[in-house]
Amino acid sequence: MDDIDKKILKRLQENARVTISVLSSEISLSMPAISERLRKLEASGVIQQYTAILNPTLVDKQLMALIFLSFNSPSKEGITDFVVNEPDIKECFYITGDFDYALKIITQNTNTLESLLTRIKEQPGVVKTQTIVVLSSIIDRPSVTVE
Repeated sequence: MDDIDKKILKRLQENARVTISVLSSEISLSMPAISERLRKLEASGVIQQYTAILNPTLVDKQLMALIFLSFNSPSKEGITDFVVNEPDIKECFYITGDFDYALKIITQNTNTLESLLTRIKEQPGVVKTQTIVVLSSIIDRPSVTVE
């Protein structure tokens, strides 16, 4: 990946709907050259997907929380099936420290959070949870930055 690829990626992170024509004029490369670079970035997996980033509040998701889980014998497979099927779980990390997993939750309200927490506690092996409600978000970058 060279500096031109990085310029393309930065521009796509600003607006994934930018046209090849606009990219071509901004980066001073022909449209076929931009298209080929995009194809290679996609094929190599650098660009995983194009997506729309929604404002949670405007789609009735008012509450963000972090839930930490401890298991008596951590099993990635057991929790994986559960978190994949829970749409309010946005991220799941297998972590070091006092807990085994950290979950990022975006849900409607405290009632839906309580319901999800109840389902989490029913999972085999869960021995301890800690829930932290997020009051506000200082920064939320949906993707990594390219240097």
